[in-house]
Amino acid sequence: QVQLKEHGGGSVQAGGSLTLTCQGFGYVNERYCWGWFRQAPGKEREGVAHIGAFGAAEYSESVKGRFIASKNNENGTPVLQMNALKPEDTGTYYCAADFSWPCRGRLVPTAFDTWGGGTQVTVSS
Repeated sequence: QVQLKEHGGGSVQAGGSLTLTCQGFGYVNERYCWGWFRQAPGKEREGVAHIGAFGAAEYSESVKGRFIASKNNENGTPVLQMNALKPEDTGTYYCAADFSWPCRGRLVPTAFDTWGGGTQVTVSS
């Protein structure tokens, strides 16, 4: 089973940008669906973006218009471009893979089969 590892987290000031990538160790099917989630201290894990099998992306209202989720054309793994970052975007960000076909199509943790260990994003005001 593929293992995942996020890259690209860091500390930025409000208004800045970061790009997260998700490295897959093992076989990655180009038709996997993907999710990006985040979790702030003391809060539940929340869905940020869903990437469908053919690359169509959907977003939570809190990031719509600021984040862009896509698939890496070379290896099919997900990328999350985060722009106009706000302090409330602070948290640990996770990528997750949905192995099913067709995809479950839901941006909830139970719809995904494997997860990365997370990368920290801190946005200061």
